[in-house]
Amino acid sequence: MKKIGILGGVGWASTVDYYRAIAEGAGRYFAERGHGSPLPIPPMTIETVTQSETRALRGVAGDEASWAGFDAVFRNALLTLERAGCDFGIIASNTPHARLHAIRQGVSMPILSIFDATAATTAGTGAAKALVLGTTVTMQATNYADRLADEGITANPRLPEGEIAHMQAMIDSDFYGGASDNARARLLAFCNRHARPGTAILLACTELPLAFPDHLDDPVFEADGHLFINPSAAHVAAALNEALTEP
Repeated sequence: MKKIGILGGVGWASTVDYYRAIAEGAGRYFAERGHGSPLPIPPMTIETVTQSETRALRGVAGDEASWAGFDAVFRNALLTLERAGCDFGIIASNTPHARLHAIRQGVSMPILSIFDATAATTAGTGAAKALVLGTTVTMQATNYADRLADEGITANPRLPEGEIAHMQAMIDSDFYGGASDNARARLLAFCNRHARPGTAILLACTELPLAFPDHLDDPVFEADGHLFINPSAAHVAAALNEALTEP
């Protein structure tokens, strides 16, 4: 199996869930093939960054130079994973993927994009429209919209800044460190305001799927009258596929 490098810490709860999902997914894979206990899992190394530091280093949309410090923190973490002998890397967070074009500069090992995994998964549902939910960086950027467009899917127009700020505040207050008791209700109220019937709702912050604990490993699921896409689960599935493919 190939060795996976996980860049985590943004935030720690989703990092834990990535590790768990990869380990359990590998276990199911080998159990289905008759492998005895203990079931193998891919070798993994985790390198974490500090969210309070990276949040303070966020730049301004459209100003590449303003992101230099942010990019450097993630690039250095990926280089640490590369030196640890990882065959490929994944970033266990949506937000830094908006800067992946810059972060991966100078990194030799492949980095699996959450955008690619999610776009392919969304296309498989047959949905023509999508609503992208996530941090301020994710919702202000066009990365998901551009990649979805390649699959013939139209993403929602950019929401008003007040609604984007509301989603960021919800993530910070109700999802950091795990979903609060109010998390699911607040998230669903937001979806009801902005998602028309038949819209695929992308939970494009790795903490948001925590509101649906029964679907943490499901790339696609239906709940409370909505069709949801879990980018984290789609990303994990892509990582498992890569890790279990012989070098």
